[in-house]
Amino acid sequence: MKGVDKMKKNVIGYCPVCKNKLAVKTLRCDACETEISGEFTLTPFDYLSQEQLQFALVFIKNQGNIKMIEKQLNISYPTVKKNMDELCRALGFSNITEQEDIRPTRESVKIKLKNGEISFDEAEKILGGL
Repeated sequence: MKGVDKMKKNVIGYCPVCKNKLAVKTLRCDACETEISGEFTLTPFDYLSQEQLQFALVFIKNQGNIKMIEKQLNISYPTVKKNMDELCRALGFSNITEQEDIRPTRESVKIKLKNGEISFDEAEKILGGL
């Protein structure tokens, strides 16, 4: 059983018993056995589930190309969007879907142009970014 003790384990961010955040208290060098004690923080990625972390890695690998993510994970566009929303919430980005709703649509740009709220040049620039 000696080899089992040396198996590397992934860092977990939450207590498996009470689900509260875990604190890192000790860092250790395997080469020289130096130990450093103190209060250390985990990254937001350490609090992701294995599935969320895997999705994040695939997203980064494919540089956000949804078609490639769909293909690699064999999932649909709505599933990619759902996973991305869950990932964003898990990383602490709030109001993701609300931010999407704030983005201008072609129709809203036309209305603003018609009402004189924006110039033709501004409308053209906004529509070019959609």
